[in-house]
Amino acid sequence: MNMADPSNPQPGSAEQSTGQREADIASASVESRPGRWLNRNVVGMGLTSFLSDAGHEMATAVLAGFLTVIGAPVYALGVIEGVADALSSFVKLAAGWYSDRIGRRKTITAAGYALTGVAFGLLALAASWPVVLLCRVLGWFGRGIRGPLRDALLAESIHPTDRGKAFGFHRAGDTVGAILGPLAAAGLMYLLHPLAADNPAAPFRIVFLVTLAPGLGAAVVFAAMVREKAHRAQPSARFWASIRDLPGGFRRLLVGVGVFGAGDFSHTLLILAGTQLLAGEYGLLAAAQIATMLYALRNVLYAAASYPIGALSDRIGRRKLLVLGYFLATMVMLGFVCVWLLEPLRSGLWAIGTLGLLFALAGVYIAAEDSLEGALTADFVPDENNRGTAYGVMGAVNGLGDFLSSAIVGLLWSVHPAAGFAYAAAMMALGTLLLWRVK
Repeated sequence: MNMADPSNPQPGSAEQSTGQREADIASASVESRPGRWLNRNVVGMGLTSFLSDAGHEMATAVLAGFLTVIGAPVYALGVIEGVADALSSFVKLAAGWYSDRIGRRKTITAAGYALTGVAFGLLALAASWPVVLLCRVLGWFGRGIRGPLRDALLAESIHPTDRGKAFGFHRAGDTVGAILGPLAAAGLMYLLHPLAADNPAAPFRIVFLVTLAPGLGAAVVFAAMVREKAHRAQPSARFWASIRDLPGGFRRLLVGVGVFGAGDFSHTLLILAGTQLLAGEYGLLAAAQIATMLYALRNVLYAAASYPIGALSDRIGRRKLLVLGYFLATMVMLGFVCVWLLEPLRSGLWAIGTLGLLFALAGVYIAAEDSLEGALTADFVPDENNRGTAYGVMGAVNGLGDFLSSAIVGLLWSVHPAAGFAYAAAMMALGTLLLWRVK
């Protein structure tokens, strides 16, 4: 492993870079020395994300079916996800920089969790897909506020040599919530199925209301458990100057992440794909339930792989491990192309088995992506006082990619779903190559 790779820190080595020594000094605190990585902040943020994702994924799991019931056009889901992600990306950028400027992150982060929880509950009142779009935008506005600030708080709560473990643990925590969320949604849909005879939308609306409990609970847990480290306010900090001050290596990393993200669409569309592929043989409602269970399987692999991938990155380096994750994502998208184009893969148990494998592998690559991109950001940006901006920029790049990918894949879907997946595979392959070339 190249010793200059900031994703493979070697504290105490004579060849350690100046930037890494600065990262060690900047991250030193009572709770961040080696051996103490599973501290109050890490546990608190993991529990917060568990609750938030449980509520969020309950709503996400039934959203495609709800849009179908209220008569939304096929492209609506892609537009909703794309617009919401685009707004979230700009909010992340502003929120990250502003937190650096005022030297505080905790209160804003807790408010973001609360806003997201309320927004998903409001989906129960939606009667048309533009109203769903409005609620989704509101929820992703809250998500945009909290994301970079939470990651900055997490990065400064642990020693640099334990970043992979902490970010992997955090992703595992939120993904356990993402497992239970769809399972709870599927169970509720089964219990509420008799209501659908009189009002097909009623079961969906009740599920949205139930999401309020974990959504608001996340904000309460974060406010109660997470402790914020004091930071120097920077009232003279200027937005563009703060972005220009980010290290050159980090900007090169963003290019690969951004190109890959332009093909990494919202996985809500995977639920739609599973529903459409299975509807002909099982019927719409049963197909939606099976697709929801497949999404839960995806989240099981996501949770199971997050911590091992993060811990492994502490030992062998993060960048090359992320390249492997990106390559796996490309293969998954090509797999979906094959399912749409090859008739035998869409019939009988072959369809469920093939989709199950693809959903599971999607969980593994998302685990690598989410665990390692956050830790790499801290590796490449040692200055804690500018790290909120760095996470905001990373979030903005990912959000812009999500907007482009979800919107383009959604539009190509109306031509043929295989065209959307082929586009995603091409962009992911290019992003993989660019990240592999980053030194």
